[in-house]
Amino acid sequence: MTRPNFNDIQSFDEFKQYYWYRDELKQICKEHGITHTGTKTELNDNIKAYFNGEIIKPVKRMKIRKQDVPLTLETKLLECGFVLNGRFREFFGEITKTPNFKFTADMATALRRVRSEGNVHFTLKDLLDVYYGKSDYAKYDNSACQWNQFLKDFCRDENNKIYYNKLKAASILWKVIRDQPGKKVYSASLLKKHQALLRQYKGENK
Repeated sequence: MTRPNFNDIQSFDEFKQYYWYRDELKQICKEHGITHTGTKTELNDNIKAYFNGEIIKPVKRMKIRKQDVPLTLETKLLECGFVLNGRFREFFGEITKTPNFKFTADMATALRRVRSEGNVHFTLKDLLDVYYGKSDYAKYDNSACQWNQFLKDFCRDENNKIYYNKLKAASILWKVIRDQPGKKVYSASLLKKHQALLRQYKGENK
């Protein structure tokens, strides 16, 4: 099944049946006057709104003022020029009583959203709620890792030891399912169905 051109797709339900790279989503949004910043999930949400008749326009980013302001839970992210560095890692480490504190993927996603939307009200307390999972303000888009997981699963399969170039072989299988409806996961049945496509990669490592 060949993936149709975006302009030929009639609904979001039809759109989400196909796999789209983040750069493709950004380009679609840009071409249709939709805000094209944010995570893959956010871009998908913008496109969903587009199919529902709503155009989410790009917003002008607020310039971050990198002032050395005192840090409290009520401090605004944009006010203090928040970045994922040692100063703020130490602050959250003290608040959470966590030695060697590390920012989570959700926190990084929240920061990107705050910046893209120019959210002047978002505080360090709000970010702490994201860390503890008390807020769904922003979630890291795990679907961006689908190809990486597919490749890992392909390489783990003992049946695939016969392929000297596993990356090439896996990429051929990936292209088969990438533009088709359904889950984008590796399986033994997928390999069996399309193993003829991988014949040229059989043999000893080269």
